[in-house]
Amino acid sequence: MYNLLWKQVILFCLIFFISNSLFSQREQYRSEHDNLSYYFGATLGYNIGSLSAQKSDKFLMDDSVLVAEPASSGGISIGIHATAKISKHWQARFNPQIILGGARYFTYTLNSKYSTNEPIEQRFTLPTTLVSFPFSFKFNSDRIDNFRTYLLLGVKADVDLSAGSAARNQEGYIKLKKYCYGVEAGIGFNLFLRFFTLTPELKISYGLNNILDRNPDLKYSSVFSSIQSRMIMFSLHFED
Repeated sequence: MYNLLWKQVILFCLIFFISNSLFSQREQYRSEHDNLSYYFGATLGYNIGSLSAQKSDKFLMDDSVLVAEPASSGGISIGIHATAKISKHWQARFNPQIILGGARYFTYTLNSKYSTNEPIEQRFTLPTTLVSFPFSFKFNSDRIDNFRTYLLLGVKADVDLSAGSAARNQEGYIKLKKYCYGVEAGIGFNLFLRFFTLTPELKISYGLNNILDRNPDLKYSSVFSSIQSRMIMFSLHFED
């Protein structure tokens, strides 16, 4: 995940410097935009998720499961957003999104002494479709011609629509909770074009609550004491 983060940061910085040189010019587009009390837009993005897990005491004392690791795959996000002006530099933004195509999965290596009828290597995949409700505060820099940067800080609530599906519950080995709450931080920049504003944004999300629906009677679930979500998101916002 961290290698992917560095790649996205390098790409983001490259886009930043190229865009700054291309869009910083004398003719200003949509100069009245900063005076709007509110405006709307659409979001298209890609995210890379992961799961941060803490092992339970049972895993440390029992050697029936030798290795247990959670992971998550990326997904495409689409959404809308509404932004309201607070002051010259501060704005509030609500950006509900749906995240499609992702999945969470768990890999296990069992001790062969206790696994006579099961494969030593196990993998369980949990299909995931998320609806995310982020609320953020933006601190904008001064506009330089058709270019402006901003910092982002906020909170979010995610709802896993797949949590109660048959595909998620048919195995019964491990379950994740439906709701996740977390904090977000990011950076972005506005490119003011003639008819709309294009806004690339890079954001990191940290889940705060334990999303593991732990069952101490199941060896695949009891090896973890807590699981929290992590996510890196690259988004393109199209603003009116």
